[in-house]
Amino acid sequence: MCGIAGFSGPFEAALLGGMGVTLAHRGPNDQGEIVLGEGIRRVGLAHRRLSIIDLSEQGHQPMMSRCERCGTSGEINPVRGLWLTFNGELYNYQELRRRLQAKGHRFFSQTDSEVLLHLYAEEGQSMFPQLNGMYAFAIYDGRRQNRNGGEPGDLMLARDAIGVKPLYFSETPKGFLFASELKALLQSEDVPRDIDPVAVHHYLAYLWAPAPRTMLKSVRKLPPGQALLVRDGRIVRQWSHYTLPYGQDRWDRSEASLAQELADRIEAAVERQMVADVPVGAFLSGGLDSSAVVAMMRRARPHHRPVCYVIGFKGGEHIEGGPDDVPYAQRAARHLDADLRVIEVGPDLIHRLEYLLYHLDEPQADPAPLHVLTIAEQARRDGIPVLLSGTGGDDLFSGYRRHVALKLERLWGWLPEFARRGLAHAIVPVCDGLSEKRWSRAPWVRRVRKAAVHAASTEDERLISYFHWSEDSVRRSLYTDPLAQALAAEETSAPLRASLDLIPTERDPLARMLYLETKHFLADHNLPYTDKASMAAGIEVRVPLVDVDLVEFAARLPSHLKINGVTTKSIFRKAMEPFLPREVIYRPKTGFGAPLRRWIHHELGELVEDVLQPSSLNARGLFDATAVRQLMQADRAGRVDGAYLIYAVICIELWCRLFLDPPPSVPGKTQTSWIKGSKTLSENFGIAPPAGLGISPA
Repeated sequence: MCGIAGFSGPFEAALLGGMGVTLAHRGPNDQGEIVLGEGIRRVGLAHRRLSIIDLSEQGHQPMMSRCERCGTSGEINPVRGLWLTFNGELYNYQELRRRLQAKGHRFFSQTDSEVLLHLYAEEGQSMFPQLNGMYAFAIYDGRRQNRNGGEPGDLMLARDAIGVKPLYFSETPKGFLFASELKALLQSEDVPRDIDPVAVHHYLAYLWAPAPRTMLKSVRKLPPGQALLVRDGRIVRQWSHYTLPYGQDRWDRSEASLAQELADRIEAAVERQMVADVPVGAFLSGGLDSSAVVAMMRRARPHHRPVCYVIGFKGGEHIEGGPDDVPYAQRAARHLDADLRVIEVGPDLIHRLEYLLYHLDEPQADPAPLHVLTIAEQARRDGIPVLLSGTGGDDLFSGYRRHVALKLERLWGWLPEFARRGLAHAIVPVCDGLSEKRWSRAPWVRRVRKAAVHAASTEDERLISYFHWSEDSVRRSLYTDPLAQALAAEETSAPLRASLDLIPTERDPLARMLYLETKHFLADHNLPYTDKASMAAGIEVRVPLVDVDLVEFAARLPSHLKINGVTTKSIFRKAMEPFLPREVIYRPKTGFGAPLRRWIHHELGELVEDVLQPSSLNARGLFDATAVRQLMQADRAGRVDGAYLIYAVICIELWCRLFLDPPPSVPGKTQTSWIKGSKTLSENFGIAPPAGLGISPA
């Protein structure tokens, strides 16, 4: 796993160096750059390498094809060659390599990167169904005989089917830019810094922004399973090479048979993703997902005792809504004979927020990435550059509370709209009354009120509402007049509703929700923060539970095998019964989060006051300082549950300071710049000065 960047258009070659420096944390082992062509047809590729497979110099990138079968003359004239800059891993590369060798392809390394280059030469844009892996890449095709029907000098970019690897791009008047991380694009002064008001709205609503939006109008993220063709600095084609497999017939087999096949497929996926020439460890929270991954690691390599990591909270604090992970992780580790290492954290962890936000590129208001960063840094110190994660199990097999809530809608969803509306009018005031009595933070009050507020909505609108972290009216009350006007016509649910329109034949409500989980919550939130927080420490995280084969299998499982009554991930639990203790398999659900509400109300009071000063908010022009202050006071008094909304505003303000305000810099690892003036890591990580804050309708 690495960092990639580049351009198409008349940019200066020196730009590649600046982009590469911002991605240095992603690839500490090697670096490379190449500029091909001139003027408007100029293409630049940059690469930062984290060596995982074939650690030799033969894995250097950008990589050029040197094979007659590929139809290149690259060794004589690089401009006429095939060049690749690649971030990720292909888990089936050895099988693909054997096929390509049988067709006459000649290889010079043992890397999966070279396999991708040869596969493109052989198959062109039709190669994607053969890829099993996580990736973001760019291929320059300078061949005179372009088998894709394109022109010499075309640049093709793509992102993997599920969205494990990030890819950002910007079309500027000067040309096209791309990179693994947004901050690398800002090395070019040609990228405007105008804020996207719709993205701000989405970050408050969901805690993340659905692709393709980012905080900047000028920068977009390529959605999962999509590709771009770029020519002369302009996108000439964008298409989907993969569609999530919802809307198909369900498996018509016994539960026992499907559970056995699920176990076999998980084992195969984990074994595929353990291929590496370096040590491989794992996250182990003691939950079903991570424990299943470690169990299959032990089956794949019985004589290898994997190093695993879990987060514990100092002073016995518990994550909100669930028990402490450590006892369960210790039970799983004893059963599996894994080397478990407990990392204790406390409220002081939040003082690394600014450093984290710089690496996240986006103001994702979730404390969980701090844990990923902490574990990744320890793994780097321990000399373990690859970790396997259980991310994705909840999204494929129905592990979230909102999935149970959706299933329980059958108890009242059959009522006509007027009856549901009357039910809402009766329940909401009761919940508000409980809030006045300081019950606002009770989880059941929050969830009942949220369900009641949306009871009269259509089925899809109710489904989407489960992804909202705050009420629309409350969010809009925080905006300044210019931002409110820019968002007046914006429907919060629009991007997710558009996604549901892509699967018209899928009518099962739970399946439709899981489609949104995978397409958005997973691809726009969980996977990006896992990638970036781990890569900040130079660690590759692999996610076998979202292996493409598993995604295909899981999508066809009947909903009643995923949620049985109020038991989530029912068939997954059954599949793991031969491998894990029951107390681990059937433990209560705990998120990979933190006691944020407690921290906001107590230990982090100084941070909240400092970042959300009226002078700062007024100068920014996004949020009304008086409205934010009223929200903070109501939250402290217990009248509303506003902790996550407050945290989202904090993250957006800090993001703006990092990416828009001069002098921009990388924040220090151990000290925050909003308290007592921190030092930066390096002036080399500077971001070009902003062109100005623009708030206008998208």
